[in-house]
Amino acid sequence: MTTTTAQDFLFQRIKALLPPNQTIVDAISELLNISSDSAYRRIRGETQLVLDEVSILCNHFSFSMDQLLNLKTNSVLFQNIRVDANNYSYEQYLQELVQLMQQAENFSTKEIIYLTKDIPIFHNFYFTSLAEFRYYFWMKYILRHPDFSDKHFQFDSLPPTIEPLSKKLIKLYTKIPSVEIWNTECVNSTISQIEFCKDSGNFLRASDIKKIYEALEMTILHLQSQAENGYKYLPGEEEQTKKAEFNFFYNRVILGDNTILVSADQNKTAYLNYDVLNYIRTTDVDFCNQCYEDLKNIMRKSTLISKTSEKQRNIFFGVLLAKIEDRKNILS
Repeated sequence: MTTTTAQDFLFQRIKALLPPNQTIVDAISELLNISSDSAYRRIRGETQLVLDEVSILCNHFSFSMDQLLNLKTNSVLFQNIRVDANNYSYEQYLQELVQLMQQAENFSTKEIIYLTKDIPIFHNFYFTSLAEFRYYFWMKYILRHPDFSDKHFQFDSLPPTIEPLSKKLIKLYTKIPSVEIWNTECVNSTISQIEFCKDSGNFLRASDIKKIYEALEMTILHLQSQAENGYKYLPGEEEQTKKAEFNFFYNRVILGDNTILVSADQNKTAYLNYDVLNYIRTTDVDFCNQCYEDLKNIMRKSTLISKTSEKQRNIFFGVLLAKIEDRKNILS
């Protein structure tokens, strides 16, 4: 790849990542601290970028120099997004997810492919009782926030900023066409977390546990309804109010690993989830294309149960609901 081609490639990738309300000229001039005219000359290839400028742009947009120069080193540059109690709060985490969804929504063609081993984070926010429990568990046991060290679970304890953010997030998610690849183990981690808190004495009332299980049950039923219709909508919305396409696959081949691939106008970003909330992401073209092919291969080996395969759909969701019902019966 020649220097000019590499420079063109860099600016094409930057343009694809910018929000619609920001021009590439404004972005380049601000990042490199140069005039708009100087930015134009670099974008048109009339002025070559110097190494320091390339470094600034690659660092800001999380590009790999190997990718830019077309070097085949088998190295991939990832950006790490890690939530902690001090430097990057759960509220900031939700805000960034909202911003990512807003950016994706503004592209003319977009799609999210989600291979999951847990309930995808978006679905935790349909019903307040489940959202409150997940927030409590994440803060107490994942982030180990000091305010939660001796705290029992209580309803109506969400900070005032969290619920509006979570509701905004799922509303945006319903507007983006998606593919979700589930297996019958996906509900297990949520059940295990509820049971762990029960056995640890974190609940003051058995009725609170039942209420959380009922919210989890309603979440699964709402997912089943969306799968049956083949498009996404929020609880309480008219099913005829069609939003984005929803393709749901029953995967019996492998246990997923929480891989998310976002495509927007032919550009792809891969997100790999780890340690419950944290994730790394990359826009490396070769990696994302290979990830896309791997996900397509899993889809070919899975059963599409949205809009079709009613028997398989009922069996799949029946297994999930039976697991929840068993826990409710034990409480009773």
